Amino acid sequence: MSDAHILIVPLFSDLGNLGLALRREVFVHEQHVPPEEEFDAYDLTATHLVAIDDGNVVGCLRIVFLDEHVKFGRVVVAASARGKGIASRMMRFAMDHAAARGETQFYLTAQTDKLALYEKLGFVAFGEQFQDGGMPHLAMKTY
Repeated sequence: MSDAHILIVPLFSDLGNLGLALRREVFVHEQHVPPEEEFDAYDLTATHLVAIDDGNVVGCLRIVFLDEHVKFGRVVVAASARGKGIASRMMRFAMDHAAARGETQFYLTAQTDKLALYEKLGFVAFGEQFQDGGMPHLAMKTY
C-alpha cells in the first residue's frame, strides 16, 4: 500500500498540468487513445484529483458533476506506481468528496480489464460492452 497523498487541484496548476501529462503518457502513449478523445470539454468543468507519492504525481482522475449523476473518469496511475492501491484510494477520496456534496448517484465507464477495481468500490456493470479509445468498456454505476 502506498503512502500517496490525494489532493484536489486546479486543472492548469503545476500539479494539474502534471496530472494531464500523466494522462497523456498512459492513455495516449501507452494505450494509444487518440489525443482528441482523451482531452474533452469536461476537463474544463471537472474537479481534478492527483495522487502524490515521494514528491511525484503518480495518479489522477476527474469528477464531473452532471444533473443525473456524478461521473468519475480518466483514472490513471503511473506504470511505476501500479499495484499499490493508488487507484482505489483516489476513487474512495473522489466518492467521499462527491458524497460530502450530497451526491448519491455514481457512474463511470471502465475498461473491461479494470472491472474488479470498481466492483470492490460498489459499482455494478450494466448494458452492452462498447469501444472507447479503441478498448472494450462497460458502463458501471452504484445502486
